[in-house]
Amino acid sequence: MSDDSLDLLERALDQTGTLIAGVAPEQHALPTPCEDWDVAALVGHVLGGLDNFTASARGEKPDWAGGRPPVEGDWTDAFAAKAGTLLDTWRAADPEKRPGADLLITEQAVHAWDLASATGQPVAALDPAVAERALTWSHGMLKPEYRGAGGGGAIGAEVPVPDDAPVYARLAGWFGRDPAPWAQGN
Repeated sequence: MSDDSLDLLERALDQTGTLIAGVAPEQHALPTPCEDWDVAALVGHVLGGLDNFTASARGEKPDWAGGRPPVEGDWTDAFAAKAGTLLDTWRAADPEKRPGADLLITEQAVHAWDLASATGQPVAALDPAVAERALTWSHGMLKPEYRGAGGGGAIGAEVPVPDDAPVYARLAGWFGRDPAPWAQGN
């Protein structure tokens, strides 16, 4: 992994950790831009994803289809521990066998926007370089057949967003989220 990729990965994880730390207990059941997920389910997905990306960095086959149990205990501590393990594993992995960081950076960027939007945290404070990398990479990877019911339903149809919109709004739209209802002055 290049130093640039590692730097962006660390920044993406740091911003997600900051957002998770900013979630109040009374916000756990709030809806998110991820249809059918509340804040608690979104955080569970993010934490489970860290486990899968860590397994992948170890050369193991992750269980991407597995369900995500609710997060027990302190979310901030759980995220910090899993992110630390992931980064340590990523750094120690054979560079020739280690998976690329772009998918993980993209996952963190999209769900950082989801979490900030759902909990009223400032989207404008999110790292634009992380979103730019995610948007650039995903434009080359996210094919129409991966969207909607035919693609497993994980990513909806693209929501048109003006080209001059903030990068996180463009990223959200690209990943099938309508940023307008979630704007909250961000």
